[in-house]
Amino acid sequence: MADTSGIPAQRSRTWPLTLLRTTSLLFVFDTLVQAALAGLFITGDVGFLDLHAANAQLLATTLALVEAMAALLVWRSMRGPAWPFGVAVGLVVLVGAQMGLGAARMLGGHVPLALGVFGVGVALSCWACTYKGREGECG
Repeated sequence: MADTSGIPAQRSRTWPLTLLRTTSLLFVFDTLVQAALAGLFITGDVGFLDLHAANAQLLATTLALVEAMAALLVWRSMRGPAWPFGVAVGLVVLVGAQMGLGAARMLGGHVPLALGVFGVGVALSCWACTYKGREGECG
């Protein structure tokens, strides 16, 4: 069944969930890229530190913000649960803290927090990719 725009009604209602799934998966992948860039820096190529910092400032931050906006849309427009939005906002805060610790060269906090960022990102991604919606629809 299609609405007047020609887009199937099911798909037009679930695009926020598709956006959340996409950004959450991209965020997890980017977190792995961040770890690889850090590892390459540790092996002695200092140029990778600049790439690591730039990726955090541009891509990781943007993905975390878009992920939070998508979680807000899933909650508000799709009437999904509120907690994923809270987790996504927490992820934005963690990414900011991560960048601050990295800029201050406080590796004792930066490295363990990176594991937390990855874990929270994976958990949110797993939820987003398995959530069926209120009426059992799949995005």
